[in-house]
Amino acid sequence: MKHTGTVIAALLLGLILAAAAFPGLLTGGDPTATDPLATLLPPDAAHFFGTDQLGRDVFTRVVYGARHSLAIGAAATVGGLLIAVVWGLLAALSGRFGDAVLMRVADALLALPGLLLALLVVLITGKGVIGATLAVAVGIAPGFARVVRAQALVVRRSGYVEAAIGLGVPRPLVTLRHVLPNTFGPLLVLASVTLGISISTGAALSYLGLGAQPPTPEWGAMLTESQGFLHLAWWAALFPGLMLVLTVIAVTVVGRHAQNRSEGRYAS
Repeated sequence: MKHTGTVIAALLLGLILAAAAFPGLLTGGDPTATDPLATLLPPDAAHFFGTDQLGRDVFTRVVYGARHSLAIGAAATVGGLLIAVVWGLLAALSGRFGDAVLMRVADALLALPGLLLALLVVLITGKGVIGATLAVAVGIAPGFARVVRAQALVVRRSGYVEAAIGLGVPRPLVTLRHVLPNTFGPLLVLASVTLGISISTGAALSYLGLGAQPPTPEWGAMLTESQGFLHLAWWAALFPGLMLVLTVIAVTVVGRHAQNRSEGRYAS
C-alpha cells in the first residue's frame, strides 16, 4: 500500500502513452472530421466526451491530442538535455573564466519564469510546434546545465580521470569516455521530473496561440478553441484540460519516485 499512488500514476501514464502511440485502438474516429448537424452535443453513448462547436468528437480529439502534447513535451526535454550537456561540459572544462561566464548566463536565465523565457524565445523563432518545442527546451536547459556542470566537476577530479590525463589520453577522449557517461544518471532522473513541466509549458504556449495551431488536436489548442463556448459546452474544455492535469500529475509522481529511488541508491 506504500506505493499505491505511484502504481496508479504509472498505470495512468501507461494508458496515456498507449493512446499517444496507438490512438486507433481507443477510437476509430477522425479528430478533424466536422459534423454541422452534431455541434455542441453533451456527452452520451455516441460521443463519450460530447462534441465541440464544429461537431468534432471531443473524445477522439483528446485521444489524438495525447500524441501531440506528449511529443512537444518529450522533444523539448530531449532538446533541453542536449543543450545542457554541451553547456554544462563547456562550463566544467573551460577554466575559471569560461565557467564563470557560462554559469552567470545560466543564473540570469533561471531568474526568469520558465513561461516568460519560453515566450521570449517564441518571439524570436516564431509560433508553431517547432518554435514552441525549442522555446520549452531553452527554458529548461539552464537548470539541466548546472546539474551537468556539477557532476562533470566531480568526475573530472576523480582518480581514474586524472590518471588517464596523466597517461597522455587526449582531454576530448577522456570527456567522451569518462566524464560524459557519468553525468547521465542524475540528469535522466531530473529529466523524468521535468517532463511534466515541459508538457504543461508546451500546452500553455498552444493555449496562447504560439504552439500547435488549430485544427491540430493538441490539448492546449483545444482549450483555446473551446473557451468561447464554456457557457454552452463546458465538456469541450473540461476533458482536454483534465487530461492535461492528470498527465502532468502522473509524469511528476512517477518521476519523483524514480528520483527518490536514485537518491536512495546513491546514499547507500
